[in-house]
Amino acid sequence: MCNERRIYSVMSAFRLNCTAGMVFARFWWLLAVPLVGGCGAVVANVSANMAGNLSAAILNQGDPELVREALPSYLLLLDSLIESDPDSVATLAAAAQLYALYGGALVADQSRVAALTYQARNYGQRALCAADERACELGGLGFDHYVAIIEGLDSGTIDALYSYSLSTLAWIRGNSGSYGALAELPKVQVALEHIMTLGPGDLAASTCMYLGILNTLRPAMLGGHPEVGREWFERGIDLSAGLDLGIKVEFARSYARLVYDRELHDRLLNEVMAATVEQPELTLFNRLAQAQAAELLASSEHYF
Repeated sequence: MCNERRIYSVMSAFRLNCTAGMVFARFWWLLAVPLVGGCGAVVANVSANMAGNLSAAILNQGDPELVREALPSYLLLLDSLIESDPDSVATLAAAAQLYALYGGALVADQSRVAALTYQARNYGQRALCAADERACELGGLGFDHYVAIIEGLDSGTIDALYSYSLSTLAWIRGNSGSYGALAELPKVQVALEHIMTLGPGDLAASTCMYLGILNTLRPAMLGGHPEVGREWFERGIDLSAGLDLGIKVEFARSYARLVYDRELHDRLLNEVMAATVEQPELTLFNRLAQAQAAELLASSEHYF
């Protein structure tokens, strides 16, 4: 009997600020941890082992520029694996997350960002469709029908649903000037909330963070739910035992700045600056989190 490996990924931090009716997107890092595998030929097992080892190396890498330079080759490898096995949920989900990483955080040219995040979303949709055929036409559904499909998905689709959600967020960022893209945010929130009901295990902390962000996109007077967002952030910090520094940074950026709580803002960021960056499977985005914390602290006096 063979053991199918799953995909666990973290994306940190998708942020939207609403000012004078204009929506600006910030999407400053995400990280995918693909473990591609399953039953099949020897080459598939070799690919699975290589993907797992490379994933660990990416997660534990303290040099973001090295990751930026290395990822394109791995994207092409995933494309080739999908060509040979187009219905592999694991491979499609891995590709969705890594295309979202590269296009959403590591590329500056906007036309490339749009193209890469479009591919990310395409792979994310295909992964979810491969996991459950009822989810194959989500893009054309009305909101109520969409909710019914998502809430009918079982725990066997968690990895695919997570990948679909993150790649859709990346695509929204890549098309942040389009109100049609921004209108997809409530659908992503439904998907993330359903993930939490399914018992997402290692995905729980990051899922809480995204739900915190989505609930703090607007102040309460404009229909936002900042206190609900705060609960999600605090839950995510607890679930990660405080080791995922990106959650604290986004708590400060998304919630504390929204409600003008400087004491909370500076406390969270100073905790990030004092923390040990090197943690198993967290080193890379902890390094990025500290850089973001330094920038936010430097602007704290001016902001508040």
